[in-house]
Amino acid sequence: MRAPEARDKPVIESILHPSDFSEGSEVALAHALKVALIARSELTLVHVSPDMTAEWSDFPGVRQTLERWGLLPPNSPRAAVPKLGIDVAKVIARDRDPVSSVHRYLEDHPVDLIVLASHQRDDSALWSRGSVAESVARKGGQATLYVPYGGEGFVSRRDGAVTLERILVPVAPRPRAQPGLAAAARLVTRLERPMGTFTLLHVGAPGNMPVVNRPSVPGWQWEAVTKQGEVIDTIIDTAVTTKADLIVMTTDGRNGFLDALRGSHSERILRRTPCPLLVIPEQSAIDQALKDD
Repeated sequence: MRAPEARDKPVIESILHPSDFSEGSEVALAHALKVALIARSELTLVHVSPDMTAEWSDFPGVRQTLERWGLLPPNSPRAAVPKLGIDVAKVIARDRDPVSSVHRYLEDHPVDLIVLASHQRDDSALWSRGSVAESVARKGGQATLYVPYGGEGFVSRRDGAVTLERILVPVAPRPRAQPGLAAAARLVTRLERPMGTFTLLHVGAPGNMPVVNRPSVPGWQWEAVTKQGEVIDTIIDTAVTTKADLIVMTTDGRNGFLDALRGSHSERILRRTPCPLLVIPEQSAIDQALKDD
């Protein structure tokens, strides 16, 4: 038997989905479950119960979702889920501080990807309070997929179908955009999207777009656009005009998980994005795996 090669290593081995049992979290769960299926990874659902009343039955039904998607027959036993190549765990933390509880969980259980619903209007989301979120990313460097409340994202809750044809990747000298490009290319390849467009956006003077390697993806084309204006406004406006299904950004690792409300580009975009936002820290485990691939 040949020795495993770098390209055989899964890029995402573990996914965490913090859930508040809201409709927005159900949308985010659909994305987490879809990624877990294509990556054949572990998926952990964590709910923090400040009032100490949550029960196991409150969690959304993963088996029921897989049955609805046609991946399992009706009334499948719990043992049927691992046969799809995923391992699903559910955790209830009875704690009055949701963010610090998730922080402690991540200290003991590092993950490669966090998938969560994001509130855009205020800081009411359990996962966006205080500075604890910042230290989570500083220690772990997790990639994070944010799915805005009020939308369905690119994975259908109803049948698991994927609608991902237009991806926007902002490009700047720092942080380097290459991890984001690689992640975007690999995502559409693993999701088996037959065609679409990657739009590289540089906000700045014409001719100053950084040189990047554009991975070849059959059926997908790369477009490069340079615009001038305020960075955040321009990125959001471009996402709207191109009808982007996803924005992919690289962060420098100082902030990351919700960027701790410090005004970084990815955090400010998170508050206004019309579509899901995938944030890839430069030194994340996913980036390293892509380098080795």
